[in-house]
Amino acid sequence: MALVAGSYERFIWGFSLKTLTTTSETLSLAPLFSYPAHNGPIRCVAASPRAGLAASGGSDDTVRLYDLAAAADLGPLLDPSAAVSAVAFHSLGPVPRNLLAASDDGLLHLYDADGGGGGFPLLASLRVFPRHHEPADGIAVHHSGRVALAVGRAGGLAMVNLVRGRRSFSCRLERPATAVAYAEDGDGGDRFVMASEGKVTVHDSEDARIIHELDCGKKVLAVAPAKKGILYTGGEERGIAAWDLSSGKVTSRIEGAHSTRVKGIVVFDNKNDGSELCNLVASASSDGMIRVWDSRMIAKEKPTPLAEANTKARLTCLAGSSLKFLTELRIWHKARKTLVNLI
Repeated sequence: MALVAGSYERFIWGFSLKTLTTTSETLSLAPLFSYPAHNGPIRCVAASPRAGLAASGGSDDTVRLYDLAAAADLGPLLDPSAAVSAVAFHSLGPVPRNLLAASDDGLLHLYDADGGGGGFPLLASLRVFPRHHEPADGIAVHHSGRVALAVGRAGGLAMVNLVRGRRSFSCRLERPATAVAYAEDGDGGDRFVMASEGKVTVHDSEDARIIHELDCGKKVLAVAPAKKGILYTGGEERGIAAWDLSSGKVTSRIEGAHSTRVKGIVVFDNKNDGSELCNLVASASSDGMIRVWDSRMIAKEKPTPLAEANTKARLTCLAGSSLKFLTELRIWHKARKTLVNLI
């Protein structure tokens, strides 16, 4: 498994979670790379859950791509003409299908991540909100890959039809949301969640009605859905909370998980990424710390992290990917290329 984090100082950080040779029970975050990838602060990162592919968006109007297994920079995408505020992948199994990138000029750029030739051709650029220049601060792609949700800085909520490449719905929220994600409750119900200030609302994906409102106390900066209907949240409270989406109640919490604000949470489980290490949660804070936790231990009074790394940077975002299916992905691409050549 690999983690990638962006920082205000323009640096991108990559880590691989490895088992130490001295004991099979001890994990470590081994550095993959760290360098100034952008010409300005990195505002967002995303990873294709099983393919070892990551992307970062910066205030320098670019998206950069990374091969985490090879610790390689794949170069920039220069289509955005404003700072990139959010990025997200859609994958079908281990195969990345699309990359979405939102920019501060109100555009959402849709890329083909499965071109087969190593490139990311731009499929479409569209206005997300009726207020044309409202930027999206968060985007989420439905597991079907047919639609995506975007939340805007001025309080907009929009649904984008990714098949037709156009906005299908938009409305104004009572207060702007800073994060959005699709999730499932414990019964497999299709849900989406939105974070706004100190609250997270849980919605039915069919009609957008509010099912629960989670009171997180202070401003929420990160949300991460997990298996069995669990949602992890973190933010200015400096802790990590696990919520049951069926009941709307906290199931467990790590008080003081970090000494500063939690800026990102990544869940490694066999629902999201097929990982063998399927009970791990990673978190990053604004003081540069990245920590990995065993979700089964979160219910304890004072759980200790399984591994940690100090980047000594002002981290802004965190994403993660399993490398387990990388070989399968490369075999698939090789077979696809052979088939195309035969045709």
